[in-house]
Amino acid sequence: MRLINRTPSRTGWLALAILPFALLLALYLTSSTQRLELNPNDKLLPSFSQMSAAVERLAFTPDKRSGDYLFWQDTASSLKRLGTGLAIAAMAGLCLGVAAGTLPLFAAPLSPLLTVLSMVPPLAILPILFIVFGLGELSKVMLIVIGITPILARDLEQRAREIPRELLIKAQTLGANTWTLILRLVLPQLMPRLMISLRLVLGSAWLFLIAAEAIASTDGLGYRIFLVRRYMAMDVILPYVAWITLLAWAMDFSLRRLTQLLFPWYEGAKA
Repeated sequence: MRLINRTPSRTGWLALAILPFALLLALYLTSSTQRLELNPNDKLLPSFSQMSAAVERLAFTPDKRSGDYLFWQDTASSLKRLGTGLAIAAMAGLCLGVAAGTLPLFAAPLSPLLTVLSMVPPLAILPILFIVFGLGELSKVMLIVIGITPILARDLEQRAREIPRELLIKAQTLGANTWTLILRLVLPQLMPRLMISLRLVLGSAWLFLIAAEAIASTDGLGYRIFLVRRYMAMDVILPYVAWITLLAWAMDFSLRRLTQLLFPWYEGAKA
């Protein structure tokens, strides 16, 4: 049988999915053990006991200065900023994508503008955002919005243009006006694609959030990582990175399940 036609069983697929993570874990444990044997004070590759102690201190022990549980406070702050930014970007991207992909009069000015904006490195304008919006929450949310809205809008614009012209003509023949076309024909086609696009930009959204928190913030996951880096506190940094990865995966999984639940007819919902 050709390799392209070989499909693993359910058990085999699960084993293959776990394999790379198991190899990475084994490599880390081996390297950490070797370094700590040579130097018990080594900070580069802390043991799991050291990382567990750091997590316990941050997550389950109140901070002596503020009385807060720093780990959960950082998580709540970051998720609030990320959720706000994603929600605003999704709404703006959907509106711009529908306008640029459905209405020719709006497509003429919007399509080139979205193309140019999507090429601007968001981190390059971070200082401008701090100057315009200040060092508060707004600048961090705006970085996420500016960073991913053009990407979402361009993707939805392309999807809107892929809708068969025959459907639009038939709907108009049956008496549908512009708003009816958008609400009853275009939006149902774009909503599942919006969910998938959000999954694809999650990594970028987290990147923009961590960058903004690292530069100007008093709490958040990115703030804590960059705060302790000066002490080479890898026992804190590595669990925080793992936690961010887990949160991002949980958000991706939730969006996928929600897409499958709301739009079971959509082919991309199974991806």
